[in-house]
Order: sequence, then C-alpha cells, then structure tokens
Amino acid sequence: MNNIVMRADDVTFRTSGQTLVDETSLDIEQGSRLAIIGPNGAGKSTLLRMLAGLLRPSSGNVYIEGTPIDRLKPRERARRFAFVGQTDAPDHQLLVEDYVSLGRIPHMGALTRAGDRDIVAEALLRAKVAQFSRRPIGSLSGGERQRVQLARAIAQQPDILFLDEPTNHLDPKARSELLALVAGLDVTVIAVLHDLPLVAPFATHVAVMHSAQLVAIGTPDETLTPRIVSDVFDLDVLRLRHPSQDRDLMVFEAPEPTTTIQSAQLRRI
Repeated sequence: MNNIVMRADDVTFRTSGQTLVDETSLDIEQGSRLAIIGPNGAGKSTLLRMLAGLLRPSSGNVYIEGTPIDRLKPRERARRFAFVGQTDAPDHQLLVEDYVSLGRIPHMGALTRAGDRDIVAEALLRAKVAQFSRRPIGSLSGGERQRVQLARAIAQQPDILFLDEPTNHLDPKARSELLALVAGLDVTVIAVLHDLPLVAPFATHVAVMHSAQLVAIGTPDETLTPRIVSDVFDLDVLRLRHPSQDRDLMVFEAPEPTTTIQSAQLRRI
C-alpha cells in the first residue's frame, strides 16, 4: 500500500496554555489500520479528533487526498468519515434500529428508503447486534452499546473510520472479536487503542505518542520494540511463539522493581 489518503502536516493543538499535540506529521495509507498508542495524557485522542475534523489544529493542517479537511462541507465530511467516541450518549429510549439508522442521514436522497433499510440491517448483522434491533439503547450493557455505535458507523459507509478506545467496556474475548470485525471492513481505520496486546494483531501501522509528541511510526514490528516500549510505557516486551498456533505473541510486563527488593533485603539484614 502506498496510496496516501490522509496527511497531517505539523499539526499542533494548544488550549489554556497547554500543548496537547505538538508539531505532529504523519501519512495514512488507503486501506491501512493505524493504531495510535501512548500513555494517558500523551495526546492520542486529541490527535484523533484533529484527523477526524472534530478539532481545528492551532497550527498545521490535515489533508484528505490533498484537500484540507476544513474545506469539506459538513455533509461531505459526514459521508466520508465516521467517528465512534468514548463518550457518545444517545437517548436511552431510542430503539437500536432507529439509532443505527442515523448513520444514513448523510446519504439521504442518494438511495431509496428500502436501500437504506437494507444497509442498516446489514450493519446490525455485521456488528452482531441484530437481536437487539427493537430494544431501547438504555436496556443494553456497555459492551452491547459499543457494538451498536459501531453498527451506526458501518451504516454510514465511510471511507475512513475513526475509533477512540473502541474496546472499552468489553471483556478480553469481545475486545479481540470487535477488532477482528473492524479489520474485516473495507475501510481505512484510525483507532486509539489502550490495550497493547491488541495492537499487533490488529494494526498495519502504529503511531506512538508521548508527552504530546509523535515519537515513532511504522509497522508493529518497527514500533513495538523493547526500547520504544520501555521508554514510552516503562514496560518490558517479550516475543514468544504461540504454543499451538503458527504465530508470535507479544507479552507486556512491568519490569522487576529491583530497587525496592534490594531495599527490603537490606532492612531484613
């Protein structure tokens, strides 16, 4: 893949005298899955929201196929971008099917109503929430609502799907299943991920943020190195062969607190 669909050119975001993202540049290839990772407060969600056009950079620009995204009309941006955030709060009385149908609003007039209904039904199936279609959103668990939000984004039929920590509220198995579902969509994906073990199986590219700056970008093998993981997350990374499958595993562990252990031993002596 070498077709650049989106580019951030020295984007910076400042608020109340604080720099949340500092002079960050990156290219995103069409059809790729970019995971943005980093410790809390690194600037991940702020960068994601600038890429999605939800925040205007204090300086620098974001481009979609060479066009600054702030030149896109809201309807055009809504047709091309879908965003699933951490704090989406739809009306709890709204039926799941009706909520997912909101994803068709940017396309109204382009398809027949029957066509829209078919797209919504397919989105419910793909997100594995069709069984909840006639239930109010307020009756669902946090994980089920997360899937419903993804179904709405699928129904929107975007070119680029933005996800802000999409595995929140999900158990370990459901996290892997949801990211596998997203990976199977025929769209470019930009996702903030919190769980490091999920990154390599999902992402084609990884952007590592630390202290408001982009410190590494590349494939998972190029970015999830012992040095980068130690410097950014203060963790050790181990690469192990899966005991029953033909693939490698990455294990992330906190380093041994040697100083504390030695101090305790000295006190006992």
